[in-house]
Amino acid sequence: MTRRSSEPRGNVELYDPIWTAVRDEAEAAMRAEPALGSFIFATILSHDSLEEAVCHRLARRLENADLDVHLISRLFQQVLEKNTDLGAIFRADLAAVRDRDPACQRYIEPLLYFKGFHALAVHRFAHELWYMGHRDFAFYLQSLGSQFFGVDIHPAAKFGKGIMLDHATGFVVGETAVVGDSCSFLHGVTLGGSGKETGDRHPKIGNNVLVGAGAAVLGNIRVGNCSRIAAGSVVLADVPGNTTVAGVPAKVVGPAGCPEPARNMEQGLAADDCGCGTPGAKST
Repeated sequence: MTRRSSEPRGNVELYDPIWTAVRDEAEAAMRAEPALGSFIFATILSHDSLEEAVCHRLARRLENADLDVHLISRLFQQVLEKNTDLGAIFRADLAAVRDRDPACQRYIEPLLYFKGFHALAVHRFAHELWYMGHRDFAFYLQSLGSQFFGVDIHPAAKFGKGIMLDHATGFVVGETAVVGDSCSFLHGVTLGGSGKETGDRHPKIGNNVLVGAGAAVLGNIRVGNCSRIAAGSVVLADVPGNTTVAGVPAKVVGPAGCPEPARNMEQGLAADDCGCGTPGAKST
């Protein structure tokens, strides 16, 4: 049963502040942009939870001649019933974009418009379906994600929470890749294999890692926590934690420069110019 935006919400803000903020932002957007009123209401305000709104938005974006939008939405709801942790993960991803992207001022922006959030959310559903045994449907969602978003993530690839895909175009991730929590990726990033191996052949990215635009991380290598990979780098060997690597092939050029590179989003190579109050942070 849906609830009109004018009806009381009780104390929802006490236990779901992000959903409360999303609804408040949606109401303000409807007042500011009346032409988008029906779209915003149907996508956000007609739903009782953030999970429902995410399912609706993704289903609409993936709508095609093969599958009805309502079938896609029902499938996503079934996945959510089996993995209730996804709701918290969606909130962490929204918060990551709101916190790190200077172009994002509201939670509703990634929820409504940003394909990086959409592509990652679709992958999260595909990943669950993959491990539930629905591998063809998982591949189908991967194909739709590539078609509609320009993002190609194998359904078996594992992502932590609090991930930001900024712009996202050209983001490619292989089957056995693993990404930790609180990482940020710019566009054109590849987490790929070396091209000559089978089995476990893709990168393992730690927590709070920043990967710049156009970087390629290739092979079953490890990228340590709180490290930075400069734009355009080709990484072929392990990256120590709390360091910055750059070049082709990438080499360590200094410390990461701050405790949380993925949150700070400083992409310059000057280690003492990250603006986080801890210049010249040392490797640990």
